[in-house]
Amino acid sequence: MLPSLIGIIASSGVAVAGDYESIATVTVGAGGASSVSFSSIPSTYKHLQVRILTRSTFGANEWPIFVQFNGSGSGYAYHDLQGNGSSASASGSSSQSLYQLGDTSAANGTASSFGVFILDVLDYADTNKNKTGRTLYGYDLNGSGKVGLRSGLWANTSAISSMSFGTGGDFAQYSSFALYGIKG
Repeated sequence: MLPSLIGIIASSGVAVAGDYESIATVTVGAGGASSVSFSSIPSTYKHLQVRILTRSTFGANEWPIFVQFNGSGSGYAYHDLQGNGSSASASGSSSQSLYQLGDTSAANGTASSFGVFILDVLDYADTNKNKTGRTLYGYDLNGSGKVGLRSGLWANTSAISSMSFGTGGDFAQYSSFALYGIKG
């Protein structure tokens, strides 16, 4: 049953633990970081996955994080489904300058609370397709918070060779970004 579920999630057949290879990991140090980037991403995998643990220093309970591919500031769109324990909502946006991955814990939220994200970028090296991504995300604010699923589009057929992540304020110390290649 588990291999079938992983296959559905990966959308590329059955994935097993050996199908994921670590490419790079960044952990934010003292003082925070205004952005986190991966560059020179090899084109040798079928898909990419980024596992993120993060907190924004922006003065709010929650704040979105985003990614831009290859330094491009145009052609992004997304759809979002989210729930907070008492209600659910859906939204979407097009013609954006970045791909919003979802919301994370921020400076006015529960102390030391971090948000988690799993971003899959499908067929990232295929130059015959626009790029699509999907994100599972969530965070807890001591009994409130959010869980969501977001799909995204970068209307560009270029192979993705770099990613740059940002948020309002900075990423707080101990935020972590781990990039994996998924074999095809």
